[in-house]
This record gives sequence, structure tokens and C-alpha cells, in this order.
Amino acid sequence: MNDYIDDLQLLEKVAREAGELSLQYWKQSPEAWNKPADQGPVSEADLAVNDFLESHLRGARPAYGWLSEESVDGAERLENERVFIIDPIDGTRAFLGEDPGFGQSVAVAENGRVIAGVVHMPALDLTYTATLDGPALLNGAPIQPSKTTQIRGATVLTSKLSDDPGIWLNGFPGYERAFRPSMAWRLCLVAEGRFDATISMRKSWEWDVAAASLIAERAGVRVTNRLGEPFGFNRPECQEDGLVVAPPELHADFMAQLRN
Repeated sequence: MNDYIDDLQLLEKVAREAGELSLQYWKQSPEAWNKPADQGPVSEADLAVNDFLESHLRGARPAYGWLSEESVDGAERLENERVFIIDPIDGTRAFLGEDPGFGQSVAVAENGRVIAGVVHMPALDLTYTATLDGPALLNGAPIQPSKTTQIRGATVLTSKLSDDPGIWLNGFPGYERAFRPSMAWRLCLVAEGRFDATISMRKSWEWDVAAASLIAERAGVRVTNRLGEPFGFNRPECQEDGLVVAPPELHADFMAQLRN
């Protein structure tokens, strides 16, 4: 027997409480500013939720390491067998724009693999969960991806950057593009079959994808970087080269058509 369920229950409880905290700031014009080096916006709400999560999660699991978008990183986490990987508000731009498409992404990784993950969207009342050996669930019900096998005509969550013909071997492959600000939610939307795939040609941070990558994989979706390599977690650099998330046959079509 393992204790993955114990960790999942902790993650879900604290994520829901953190979601309630984030809603106290939502639509209240919280103070916000831009991070250095064009890393996007951050707000007082992000920091408050981050503090809440760290206090409650590390208070319950003091032996676990900590990696969060809104915390100063330290090499000591690399010595921990298990580590929390956290984005306190994934989709800060949506949050500040009073869009409901933001949420908490909370995960536990063990020796480089995510073993429990929760993506909680408090304004939408959506909670996605999974453990390494359990099903992917949305509000407690099993989810599964679409059965789409080819890029042409597929619905793909991505930015305009992915439309560049130069990144494709034979030019733009004819998918239907959509977008959601929260990367974690994008992976979950693919996991539940509302969209066929999500891709990104930019670097992907661990905290954006850790929880959702497990949820997608347990739903039956393949999750890799743009080179087709699986993600590893709690690494020194905390980044991967892009993102391709799709059901297996569709993922294979992406790999065949992307210029890598």
C-alpha cells in the first residue's frame, strides 16, 4: 500500500481553502505589478495564496521540499524525496482581468514523478484530481480525452505563436486554435475531452504543468515536451522545452509534423 491518497486528500483540502482565499481578492482590484525579465504579472493575491499554501502544506508534511512560482527557489529541495510543486494562482492575467479561468495547481512529486495532483478552479467550481495509480477525476467523476487522431480539424489550445508555418515540416497543419490563460486548466480540458490537444513552443515551468500532467496522463493523454520527451520534476532548472499534450495517436501526428 502507498500513501498517495493521503497526499491527494491533503492537496485537495488545502487547494479548496486556497481557492476561497483567492476569491476574496478576485474582482477587488488587488495590487499587482510585473515580475523582472518579462516573466508576467504577479499580485498581492498570488503572494497571499502562496503563503497560505506553504503554511498549510508544509505544516502537514514538514519533510517535503517546496517549489513554487511565487517563492524564492533553493537547492535544498533537490535533496528531498518528495516535494510540493505549486502555482498559487495559475492564470494570473485572467484573475486580474476578472476572468474566471484561473486556479490553484498543487502537486506532490516523488523522485522526479508526480504522484498526486489537484487543479482547482474556484470561480468555476471545478476540481480535477489524480494519483499515480488512480483515475483522473473531475468533481469526483472519471474523465477521458477525445478520440481525435489527426491534427487537421482538431481543436487545439495554444497561442498564435504555434500557427507559424516555420515550426511545421509542411506548413500550418490546419487545426482550430483556441486559448485559455491557465496552462494547468488547458491540460485538464484536454484530459476531459473538451479540446483535443494543447501545445506550446515556449519553455514550460514545472509549477504550470506538474499537477495537470498527472491528471492528463491518468485520463489517457500523452504529455511530453516539444521533442516528444517525458517531463521530469524537481529538477534544478525547473523548465522543459515546450509542451505537446494529446491522446496518443494525435500526439504521434504532432510529433510527425513538428519541425524539431
